[in-house]
Amino acid sequence: MNVLLTIVLALQMLTALGMIGLILLQHGKGADMGAAFGSGASGSLFGASGSANFLSRTTAVLAAVFFACTLVLAYFSHSVKPVASTGSVLERTAPAAAPAASAPAPASQIPSGGTPVPAQQGPATTAPAAPASGAAQIPTK
Repeated sequence: MNVLLTIVLALQMLTALGMIGLILLQHGKGADMGAAFGSGASGSLFGASGSANFLSRTTAVLAAVFFACTLVLAYFSHSVKPVASTGSVLERTAPAAAPAASAPAPASQIPSGGTPVPAQQGPATTAPAAPASGAAQIPTK
């Protein structure tokens, strides 16, 4: 199954590159008007209008192959059953173990300058304040 998908994907990429090249080689509709009045476009590789049929038909065939490859890839992508997933990718990651109710470090423990401050020994004596709710969250001037 993987070999078939690889072949179809490679064929799709080759037809896409071929279509890009053939579309860039083709002349626009305004180029025919310049050739009628003696422009240099009439002296092209395929003649004045000889390239229109060859390039346009080849582009149409490559577009049909590209479309068929796209349909085959879409069919195979939906027919393969993915592993049972529950939720989003973020929910599947293992949560980091948070320390149990650790008190925030006091400002005196933040090092300033070149003098190190010794770490506090033992448990913290003050419990963190409960977050305010309702109108107490609105800052006053």
